[in-house]
Amino acid sequence: MNDFICHCFEYEESDIADDIKQNGYSTIMVEIIEAKKLGGCQCAVKNPKGR
Repeated sequence: MNDFICHCFEYEESDIADDIKQNGYSTIMVEIIEAKKLGGCQCAVKNPKGR
């Protein structure tokens, strides 16, 4: 099983680290935050820990 940072979008820690190296900041985190604002978060369903 992968160690996801974000189960909704299936991002792993390495994805975010690579994103920061490439862009100077995490565009992935911006995407996640915006999706959560729009109700696109399904952590309670997709995350085995329910968060």
